[in-house]
This record gives sequence, structure tokens and C-alpha cells, in this order.
Amino acid sequence: MRRSRGLALAALVALLAGGAARADGEGSAPVGDPAQGRKAAGMCRTCHGLDGIARIPIAPHIGGESAGYLAAQLRAFRSGDRVHEMMSIVSASLSDQAIADLAAWYGSLAARATPPDDHAGRDGPGECTACHGVDGLAQVGDAPNLAGETDMYIIAQLQSFRIGKRRHAVMNAVAEDLTDDDIQALADWYSAIGYAVEMPE
Repeated sequence: MRRSRGLALAALVALLAGGAARADGEGSAPVGDPAQGRKAAGMCRTCHGLDGIARIPIAPHIGGESAGYLAAQLRAFRSGDRVHEMMSIVSASLSDQAIADLAAWYGSLAARATPPDDHAGRDGPGECTACHGVDGLAQVGDAPNLAGETDMYIIAQLQSFRIGKRRHAVMNAVAEDLTDDDIQALADWYSAIGYAVEMPE
């Protein structure tokens, strides 16, 4: 990607990061209860697991994501801003409080990434590291962790951003210039990283 585009994206990322931080701490959204979220997570466990580690290759890990990010995605599925054959149905019945509780539960889990030996000393996948980190742990509140996600999942999301099926102020601009080989390389980098979460006692 061109250097000028990279600088522009970096500025936009910084702006979004600040906005995400404010959104998490302000407004009229209900405060989530992790204990209630853990109970409600029974409906999520078939695909995402109670610990947020995905059980099927087309689902993302959600344990250890920021509560703000998770709540935003559930609201987007509920409103139709983001569409998925299963998540759109599941989220349609969720109240604001249920979304806050689920986000609080999965967001309360501590994520740990373990890069493989061949990642040592390498810069990682370019501009992606500003938001997603070299080790796949998000650096800004508006970005998800990518560590340990399957190639299948990462490729599908990047292709969706590239064609505009999934919309995001930063990711559409990033993905539009990615070739299929670029997407595969990014998926290979992040999927090779081990990902685990720590469950509370």
C-alpha cells in the first residue's frame, strides 16, 4: 500500500481509537454484569464457547475482546448494519442489557497470544499491526483480536471488507488494495499465533 495512504490511515486509526474509548465510557448504554453475561452465554457456546474460544472454523474467538467492541458488533447485527445468517437471528432478540451483559462476560476474560518461533524478529503484517498488533492482540478499542483466528475466518472478513459487504471506516480503505495473495499472507500470519483466555475461578 502506498505510504501516503498508510499515513492517512494511521491518522484515521488514531481518531477512531479515541472515539471508541469515549464511547465505552459515556452515553446511556447499560452497564454490563459479567455474571449475568456468563449465564446468557449458554446460547453462544455452541459456536463461540463459554470461554469465547471458537468451536467452529467460521466463527471468531470472542473471549478477551474489549466489551465495547463486542457490544458494538452485537448492536450492528441487531440493527442490520452487519449481516450474518446466524448472528442476525440471535441478536434480534437481545435487549440492550443482554448485549451489555454478554459483552461484559466475554470482555472480562484475559487474552493471551503465543506467536510461533518463526515470527520472532519479524515486523509482521505491515500496517495491520497499528490496530491488531504483531501478536494479534488489538491495540485500539475499535479493532478485534486476530490471534488464532482460522484462515477461513480472516479471509472471509477481508474479502467482505474489500467488496464493501462489511463496512468499516478503516477496513474498507485497507482492504480495497489487498490482493488475494495479500489476504492469504495476512491470514497465515495471524492464524499461526496461539490464542488462549483465562477463565475466572
